[in-house]
Amino acid sequence: MDARFDHRANPVGAKVVKHLVSASKIVWDSTLPAATRHLVEIRISQINGCAVCIDMHTKDAAHAGETSVRLHLVAAWREATVFTDAERAALELAEQGTRIADGADGVTEEAWTNATKHYDEDQLAALLCLVAVMNTWNRLNVITRQPAGDYQPGQWG
Repeated sequence: MDARFDHRANPVGAKVVKHLVSASKIVWDSTLPAATRHLVEIRISQINGCAVCIDMHTKDAAHAGETSVRLHLVAAWREATVFTDAERAALELAEQGTRIADGADGVTEEAWTNATKHYDEDQLAALLCLVAVMNTWNRLNVITRQPAGDYQPGQWG
């Protein structure tokens, strides 16, 4: 499969990507636990059907030491026993924030309150920004049909 468009090669696309990379770096450099970040990146990408992001984030998570059991169970996190309460809160917030059009109220008060129990204000800000940035990356990649499968951990920094 070939991509429809190379947003990194286009001057406008490259500028946007540069800013998305900067926003992503802020999240990566935050105190949000890396394992939580990886799980959220994967789950959002699964929901949005972004193969290139699923490829990238599962490989990066595995490279960082995430277990194959947890990686395989991200899609069914509600039924899995391998995630912490904090990770579950992050995954719920990420799902509701990604599927915002599916709920009349967007993110429920229950999901929000649960997330605030597990994350301080800076971590919560990083989590919210991660949801927003990942949804943007997914949409860019899905719309342009970016191919998946050949990513190497750390390839994009």
